[in-house]
Amino acid sequence: MLLRLALSALLLSGASGFMVPRAFSAKLTSPALYSTATPAPPAPRKTPVFDEVCETTGVTLTRFMIEVAMLNPELSELPSLFSGIETACKAISNMVKRSQLTGLIGYAEGGGSINVQGEEQKTLDIMTNDVLKRALRFTGKLGVLASEEEDTPVDVIDSSDSSEKDVMFDETSKYTAVFDPLDGSSNVDAGIPTGTIFGIFEHDEECVVEDNKDMTEAEMKCLTNTLKPGTDLIASGYCLYSSSCFFVMTVGCGVYGFTLDESIGEFVLTHPNIKIPEQSKIYSFNEANMPQWDAPMRETVEKWRLGEGKSGNRFSSRYIGSMVGDVHRTLLYGGVFGYPSDSKNKNGKLRLLYEGAPMSYLMEQAGGLSNTGTKRVMEITPEEVHQRVPIVMGSKADVQEVIDAYKAAGM
Repeated sequence: MLLRLALSALLLSGASGFMVPRAFSAKLTSPALYSTATPAPPAPRKTPVFDEVCETTGVTLTRFMIEVAMLNPELSELPSLFSGIETACKAISNMVKRSQLTGLIGYAEGGGSINVQGEEQKTLDIMTNDVLKRALRFTGKLGVLASEEEDTPVDVIDSSDSSEKDVMFDETSKYTAVFDPLDGSSNVDAGIPTGTIFGIFEHDEECVVEDNKDMTEAEMKCLTNTLKPGTDLIASGYCLYSSSCFFVMTVGCGVYGFTLDESIGEFVLTHPNIKIPEQSKIYSFNEANMPQWDAPMRETVEKWRLGEGKSGNRFSSRYIGSMVGDVHRTLLYGGVFGYPSDSKNKNGKLRLLYEGAPMSYLMEQAGGLSNTGTKRVMEITPEEVHQRVPIVMGSKADVQEVIDAYKAAGM
């Protein structure tokens, strides 16, 4: 009962028609969708244009996105989608802050609730996933979403129950959203910073969805037009729930950080056009795994610790264990964050689609690099929704040193 009361109080008040969207299989109604012909390469995407309003500290996120849409008509539908994400982040921030008081701690269903990655789910994992699904479902702009907590992508357009229709769904669904609802949730009971990661792609409107139980591989690929490389991202960002609630985002023209002003209930611009320092002396890794890392990665970090790397700086270690918290600090202060491959996790630990790619987009837009050691993360096309990838991201010169070490080793 306590959980139900807490959720109803926080899930986007006033939305009496909200429902959790069901997972649907995709029905390919056109034979053309089965075609194996190589599609024509997409036209180069135009870099968005910003003006002085977008650089003015104190402007709200709402005003910022309206200005972006006015200057860039091709992004005219983004403000309503960002409004849904922004509202969900406010609700989740409140849930996290009050979790100790409302009983929203511990494992879901008393333990034993396992997500598709085989990880035991926290109570807040499930509830924050529902908050985001509901917020994005009712923007009227979203076609398909994929989440860490969902076994399969969820279609948010179709519903066989006509009672669930809403006038908002008459609008064209243009986007696909991917997200990690509560990154670092294993630490939430200890009050350690957590966050929400999101990425937005353009949605393939030719993918028609019907309410069927079985899903072929071809049908899954249609519904999962989320399976795109990071280079196809339209926007990405994260919310950090810490000393303040931060909303950091990019639409392909720099990185902008907003802080929630609880007195007015708005995110206001506090970090315009974030640029990561090109060189640093901080690394952020789980050093307990160091003996199992690839030799080039291990040797590079050893040199940093001793001050024998290319910069000559002696590095110090700063590791939270929450990707959003570690990346946020890295963006602001410089440094290298990573979860490299090791003998136990050959493909790394972080998910490519909704953790690696969105964060890599932010890092590159801020002037940094993101790489596996041998390949740019943004260029990797996922083969499945929950595919993992090794990642090293951060200050350009330092990440390049890792890349050079892998090249020298012939890897």
